[in-house]
Amino acid sequence: MKTTIKAVLLAGLVAALVAPPAVAQAQVKTAAATSFPTQFSLPDGFQPEGIAISGRWAFFGSRATGDIYRADLRTGAGKVVSKGPGTPSLGLKIDGRGRLFVSGGSGGDARVISLRTGKVLAGYKLTTAAAFINDVILTSGGAYFTDSTNPALYKVAFGRHGRLAKQAVTIPLSGDITYTTGNNANGIAQTPDRRALLVIQSNTGKLFRVNPRTGVAKLVDVGSTSLANGDGLLQEGRILYVVQNRLNTITVLRLDRHGTAGKVIRTITDSRFDVPTTVARFRNRLYLPNARFSTPPTPTTPYTVVAVTS
Repeated sequence: MKTTIKAVLLAGLVAALVAPPAVAQAQVKTAAATSFPTQFSLPDGFQPEGIAISGRWAFFGSRATGDIYRADLRTGAGKVVSKGPGTPSLGLKIDGRGRLFVSGGSGGDARVISLRTGKVLAGYKLTTAAAFINDVILTSGGAYFTDSTNPALYKVAFGRHGRLAKQAVTIPLSGDITYTTGNNANGIAQTPDRRALLVIQSNTGKLFRVNPRTGVAKLVDVGSTSLANGDGLLQEGRILYVVQNRLNTITVLRLDRHGTAGKVIRTITDSRFDVPTTVARFRNRLYLPNARFSTPPTPTTPYTVVAVTS
């Protein structure tokens, strides 16, 4: 019996060594396809905007329908795990309790979805005025949402054991930030010291440090650097990644501890960028959905996600 097993193993090894080049190439391609591809497709017509990553799973929101799509970063394969309300799902964040927080865009709302079941755990009408709820950040005290149309943040407070508040609170923005035409407050993050928020204003290219209690905004000193078309933000320690969507660029800043000033240390570009909107990390990679704002959307328009080494 032992001799037979050894013979079979030896025969398999020999077969692999003498396999035709075409077979060997096919084996390599199959292995690569299951080894965390650096680019993969989303459903045609999906119109992605936000991204959030938990483990090896990436979640994307649709501007068209509000659907939430989950992709396996090992293969790029995925499926819709939560049907949308017919209004956008934009900025996304995941907490440690398996909950996905969703910015509702022109719906003027926000949702909290279970990653396990895809069911809506809570919904919030943030404003009855025309609005564009664009992004969200999670802090120890709650979830803060930006509005690109109205000068305000909206907070859903966290109670004991992460319990969600029944209603959101409006925090008017004041100080150095002034709303003009176009996309105003967009991406949001925390300062390195966790005492304040960072908000990027897309149309002016300015970055602000915002008091989360009062909404008073102070301009962050980044020298002569313009962060025009700034969209999603990713803060890691004193490093801040700013996605400049239509510029197909990630600008990387090193901030001071309080987030009052920052200096550009490098930029990241890639030929595969096609108006990426925001960014999330998995291991040593940054993943970005291509929103393709310059391409008229149709039901058959293709969309991709690309990964770059950070």
